[in-house]
Amino acid sequence: MLILDGKALASKLKEQILIDAQAVEKKINRKPGLGVILVGENPASKVYVASKTKAALACGIEVFDRFLNAESTQEELQLAISDFNNNPLVDGILLQLPLPKHLNELTALSSIDPGKDADGLHPVNQGMLLRGAPSFVLPYFVPCTPAGSMALLNEAVEKLNFQIAGKKALVLGRSILVGKPLALLLLEKGATVTIAHSKTKNIEEECRAADILVAAIGQPEFVKGNWVKPGAIVIDVGINRLIDKRLVGDVDYMEVSKVASAITPVPGGVGPMTITMLLKNTVLSASRKGLNTVGWVNT
Repeated sequence: MLILDGKALASKLKEQILIDAQAVEKKINRKPGLGVILVGENPASKVYVASKTKAALACGIEVFDRFLNAESTQEELQLAISDFNNNPLVDGILLQLPLPKHLNELTALSSIDPGKDADGLHPVNQGMLLRGAPSFVLPYFVPCTPAGSMALLNEAVEKLNFQIAGKKALVLGRSILVGKPLALLLLEKGATVTIAHSKTKNIEEECRAADILVAAIGQPEFVKGNWVKPGAIVIDVGINRLIDKRLVGDVDYMEVSKVASAITPVPGGVGPMTITMLLKNTVLSASRKGLNTVGWVNT
């Protein structure tokens, strides 16, 4: 059984990101810049933002922080986004989610310059992912967690001599953060893709039919060992803290690891890859400075 070590792969990719960032710095006479907006005092979000900042600095990326209090208005949030849109030193923008409930997430995400949307959540970037347009036709960004998941899946493909094309893939979850974009990425690779969610009937049977199983529903240890097809590749996107303080995924790792041919651990699987892909997108955005990106629509 192959353990897909996201921490090790992220470390390897960050070495190349640093090299790329240094090359971009010579080209544009400054470091690539990441603008981070955090609203409120969500402890998990604060820890996550701190981790992203530390990783960005280590990869040669300058970080611009904008912290807003939990009572901030939609107008104040939009102003912070507009400031980063218009700041020539900022190449990538991260709006940390979730937002406080009184703020409109879609409005905020849609106001980010698509060319700086390092998280890949702007409707233009999501639409280009659906369209499947090659990056040389119109630059766009792939959402970070799905991109990191695919990088880990590619590790399994290489090491297990596994072919994605023609295989059955099941994605548990339908969010714009993970489920929907990851399903599209798998579809582009030639997999036959099913998306399952809370309304799906006979979900255990859907799981057992999958050669590739991705769990991204936020339910601790939801997928059991007898739900998984022997030899399946399992990507566990979930991260849940139990009452006893343990971090677990959406998959019962102890059970499923006995059945799967490859699996991501939690922690240390998809999580480190998400941050790495954010940094990669930021450097990519900086590298496009001076290129013709006609076609971007800033709603």
